Amino acid sequence: MLFDRRMCISSLGFVFLLSLYFFFVLNIPLIAKLVDILDHLERVKLGFIISIPFFFVACLNIIFTLLAIKYIEKGLFIILVLLSSSVSYAMYNYGVIFDREMIVNILQTHSGEAKSYLNFSSFLWFLLTGVIPAVVIFRTDIIHGGLLKGLLWKVFSILASLLVIAVIALFYYKDYASVGRNESYIKKLIIPTYYVSSAGGYFYDAYLKEALPYQTLGEDAVSAAPSENGKHTLLVLMIGETARSMNFAYNGYPRDTNSFTKELGFISFRDVSSCGTATAVSVPCMFSHLSKADFSPEQADHQDNLLDVLSHAGIDIRWYENDGGCKGVCRNIATVEFRPEDGGPLCDGDYCKDGVLLGALEQAIEKTKDKDTVLVLHMVGSHGPTYYQRYPDEFAHFKPDCARSDIQNCNARELMNTYDNTIYYDDYIIGEVVKALNNRHDHWNTGLVYISDHGESLGESGLYLHGMPYAMAPEQQTRVPMLVWLSSALAEEKKLDNACLKHKAETGRYSHDNLFDSVLGLLDISTGLYRQELDIFSPCRHS
Repeated sequence: MLFDRRMCISSLGFVFLLSLYFFFVLNIPLIAKLVDILDHLERVKLGFIISIPFFFVACLNIIFTLLAIKYIEKGLFIILVLLSSSVSYAMYNYGVIFDREMIVNILQTHSGEAKSYLNFSSFLWFLLTGVIPAVVIFRTDIIHGGLLKGLLWKVFSILASLLVIAVIALFYYKDYASVGRNESYIKKLIIPTYYVSSAGGYFYDAYLKEALPYQTLGEDAVSAAPSENGKHTLLVLMIGETARSMNFAYNGYPRDTNSFTKELGFISFRDVSSCGTATAVSVPCMFSHLSKADFSPEQADHQDNLLDVLSHAGIDIRWYENDGGCKGVCRNIATVEFRPEDGGPLCDGDYCKDGVLLGALEQAIEKTKDKDTVLVLHMVGSHGPTYYQRYPDEFAHFKPDCARSDIQNCNARELMNTYDNTIYYDDYIIGEVVKALNNRHDHWNTGLVYISDHGESLGESGLYLHGMPYAMAPEQQTRVPMLVWLSSALAEEKKLDNACLKHKAETGRYSHDNLFDSVLGLLDISTGLYRQELDIFSPCRHS
């Protein structure tokens, strides 16, 4: 039977074959990118092309030789092969880069999100490139010989690999240096070195590095302006998930993705950049006092954020979570989390559709105290790859859609239809929130701000999903929608000129950096943290 017969091989031979396997099989994403790069070079030497496999195999051989320690090598390489198989699939099929931000995102992924990536394609890839090779390693007897002899052979193998690298450098150093400078992200594609170093860096910072002291911010915050009309302010912040600006009809998209809100008086800010390309970065960043340029997840996690400052000012705040976690932002705030496993007509055991937020909002408004209030609704939005599970069947407005998770196997029209249906459905949710706020206009000055955490790639340039390093990320992943709706009572109370705000929204450039100060300004919170130049409402307020 298959695998019943044990195989024997020397440690050096095993490491060399493993190096070949990692380069020619598990590094398919790297090879594909190298082929694309070489294809676009005006001049390329044949010898340089031939040298590339030798160079990478030699480098991997050195690394694996150092890791090939008797008694632990089998377990270590089995784990490495299985992990690398999964990484290879995601990189090749979705264009995902496993940097430190992606490692954080993966570790914060809930079970429902993880299951959405399981499909026949991923199973087959993992079986063929991960499980079967792991079984082969397990069934192989690796022969080391004596301690001294084994050590000498290791030294010989490393020196031989270094010699290969040196010869290649002698003839083609300029070619490697040129490609390395112009395509610096190539190192991020090398399996397993980059994802292992990224994971190592994360675990060092998270568990070994001395934690920063917690910094309280905005304790001086107070509500500076009493209401002139006798009403308190009720502001709803809706945090979208994976919604990209270019698929909003408000921003020139030819499809009616915003048909539920187009008559409600929303203002769309057309040019808004996200802080990151993954929820684990963007959500903490947009609520942080830190700018994108200065943002550090570790620092943000050890200081107060916008919600804490609002709380210091006496604002009543509640967070409603439907996207698997607030990424630490709501740690000090009353939180209601929707658990898919609890069931219900809008929950399937893995996710709850955003309609669950509407009933919770109604209850929240009824329970609000007689004070200024902020309600945060964190939406599951357009989270992929199972876009078809984000909306009820009656909201499949664009057809045919793509009812599968291996979205790279859908045609472009089906995939775009499915994604647009998620935008269409969440536009309905946003519209229903406005209706709920309008029903309370006698008691409240009401307003709504919607902004997405990041965008999404839908096959453009061969990329899918999100999470690319920001410097490399396409516009589809970094341009996000931001919508503002203000009741006439709130606009009048805050002395806001809607015509001015619409002009700014159409012509200005904004980012997640604006959220912190804009919310403080809109709620008339006085604090030394406030920066008027970042408040999107400030230029349009008249005295």
